[in-house]
Amino acid sequence: MADIFIWQQNLWQKLTKRAELPGHALLLKGKKGIGKYHFARCLAQFLLCREPLPTQGGRKACGHCPGCGWFEHGSHPNFHAVLPEALTAETTEAGQKEDQAEKTTETGAKKSASQQIGIDQIRKLNDFVYLSGHQEGYKIVLIYPAEAMNSAAANALLKKLEEPPPHVMFLLVTHQAQHLLPTIRSRCQSIAMPVPDIATSVAWLTQHNVTDPEASLAAAGFSPLPALLFNEAQQAGYYDQFIKLISNAKRWDPVVIAAAMPQTDVALTVTWLQQWCYDLISYRSTGKIRYFLNHVTAIKDVSARMDLHACLAYQRILNTRQQLSRHPLNARLFLEELFIEYATMIEPKRS
Repeated sequence: MADIFIWQQNLWQKLTKRAELPGHALLLKGKKGIGKYHFARCLAQFLLCREPLPTQGGRKACGHCPGCGWFEHGSHPNFHAVLPEALTAETTEAGQKEDQAEKTTETGAKKSASQQIGIDQIRKLNDFVYLSGHQEGYKIVLIYPAEAMNSAAANALLKKLEEPPPHVMFLLVTHQAQHLLPTIRSRCQSIAMPVPDIATSVAWLTQHNVTDPEASLAAAGFSPLPALLFNEAQQAGYYDQFIKLISNAKRWDPVVIAAAMPQTDVALTVTWLQQWCYDLISYRSTGKIRYFLNHVTAIKDVSARMDLHACLAYQRILNTRQQLSRHPLNARLFLEELFIEYATMIEPKRS
């Protein structure tokens, strides 16, 4: 079993020292990129372990019994994970790639994988939940991210939560608990997942050989796992290209910029735009930068020529577009429109 992240250890000890977990459904909620899914998988493995080991103030899965072996190979008969097609459990196996989606491009040969959890996926739980388990002990259903359930799937799950069979544990992991049905939230024991402070995150990133942990953490929205991913070659390359293109007033071309951005992760580009505009507004108002720590010169230059009120309005537009960025009908056109609107925002100062 992979180690629990240092910022999760107190919560882990609190839960595992109990004789039983509270209730039949846990809702693990918190900021994206802090290791919630990794924690849920570790908890599931612990509950399915036949010989859990004592630790300081708690317990953990042994990692050697048949149950642990089945779990680590993805074949435990008493464990069922429900994820959107666009996500795979393998991406979070080491707890370092949480929230990564495997998507195909709009022009690719394959249809884009669904970002939602549909009713058919919840209906498939019926036999698993209501029939006898293959092994004694818990049967565990892990749903991630829970807010990805469409309305039909959420209502189908609600019926199971209202009348849960004995020895069935539901683990729901969510980045946005407010998007879940209130009736689902009320039937779960909510657990707020701890968010590491900046010093803890920087120390952890340093241990993982990140060369500029402060800048990487800021660029990733102060979430440690995306900050680690940020250093991977492809994503870092896109990021540098984004900075170069969006701050170059002399060769500003929204179509060229849209084409240069990753078409398979539109939401990532929208997030960068949100952070970029935040820093433009912040620097113009207070002289401070939060996200683009290594690009003060570019932020200073763009913020000086932009229209402040237009930038505030554009930030509100981005907040709305972020909700649509997971399901764009055409990624290229979606990005082109965003960058054209950005150009309009800075046009008065450019002229």
